[in-house]
Amino acid sequence: MLHGPAIVAAMNTPAATCSTLAAARRLRVCIVTETYPPEVNGVAMTIGHLVTGLLGRGHSVQLIRPRQGRHDLPRRDGALEVVPQPGIAIPFYRELRLGLPVGHALARLWRQTIPDLVHVVTEGPLGRSALQAARRLKLPVSSSFHTNFHSYSRHYGVGVLALSIVAYLRRFHNRTACTLVPTEELAGQLRGLGFNNLRVLSRGVDTRLFSPSRRHQALRLRWGARPEDPVLLYVGRLAAEKNLELAVAAFKAAQRQCSGTRCVLVGDGPLAATLRARHPEFIFCGMRQGEELAAHYAAADIFLFPSLTETFGNVLLEAMASGLAVVAFDYAAAHQHLEHERNGLRVPCRDANAFVEAVRGLIGEPARVRALGREASRATERFAWNRIHAQLEEILLDLVK
Repeated sequence: MLHGPAIVAAMNTPAATCSTLAAARRLRVCIVTETYPPEVNGVAMTIGHLVTGLLGRGHSVQLIRPRQGRHDLPRRDGALEVVPQPGIAIPFYRELRLGLPVGHALARLWRQTIPDLVHVVTEGPLGRSALQAARRLKLPVSSSFHTNFHSYSRHYGVGVLALSIVAYLRRFHNRTACTLVPTEELAGQLRGLGFNNLRVLSRGVDTRLFSPSRRHQALRLRWGARPEDPVLLYVGRLAAEKNLELAVAAFKAAQRQCSGTRCVLVGDGPLAATLRARHPEFIFCGMRQGEELAAHYAAADIFLFPSLTETFGNVLLEAMASGLAVVAFDYAAAHQHLEHERNGLRVPCRDANAFVEAVRGLIGEPARVRALGREASRATERFAWNRIHAQLEEILLDLVK
């Protein structure tokens, strides 16, 4: 993942964005988040791209996040100011850090240089203290809803807390002027739970990075796949909330149907060691980023997205852009972007048998797999990040009128 000046350089269409620097007021936006590149997860990736967009459109960004190492010090990089704060490791997600309450420090910082708007990405102690400090200073505050913590809770033995978690999230977000959500479907679900002031801001995908052009036989050969062998791929965290038992079941069914099937998992997490021990026949590639990740996508044929706890699912767009036939449950990004039997396969939510059968149905039909992948890649051309950046700018300008 990118940060600093590299973020600006990474924009999808810099020439186009430069031409739109115009008319509007230049904002000083403070973004408060518990995760940010180079940390690897969907929220960090999304926020990295949104910071890219704001900087590229002429706005200045103050980034408040937990320290990512002992030598992570405050710094300024052109229009980007990074102000790291204390944090502690998250027990079930130790590669990330939970920010600590620093409301008084933030209030002092914002009195020195007043931001036009504070955007709170995460609802932990850091985000909560930022929300409270901004409201005391009468600053406009917006927020994002990125993670279904109430759905995650049952996978970590605290499902009894789900209703309390929903109540906390509702109170948190309803104290902001606007909460950004990635799909209309999620907006409807949250409205049903009593969330107010929701606005949809979709996610984008870097179609220059994720592309069928990155497909190379050499990587497939390393996996032991011949040109005619189907390669099934999972990309994401190897953790309980990702419904990996279903991915394993689909992998096994595909291998029974075609012994040459290769099953590849890209990612890391608390279940990695267990999965490796139980399934030595699978190919575990660990964490991959950038061009390496893009090459792993493009070398596969079929992408499995078994999770039922996502607010969106960035990996689905990456797989589509890479030209893969996608099998996913009919919700979140799949509901919004997959047209069943045209550019992917959507199956009814929680119907595990239908998911496995959809995967099995693609094995032995390489022409159908290729056709779905071609249409998927074409469909993502309209999801360029610069369009999302323009929508974000419009929303934020509206909030500070």
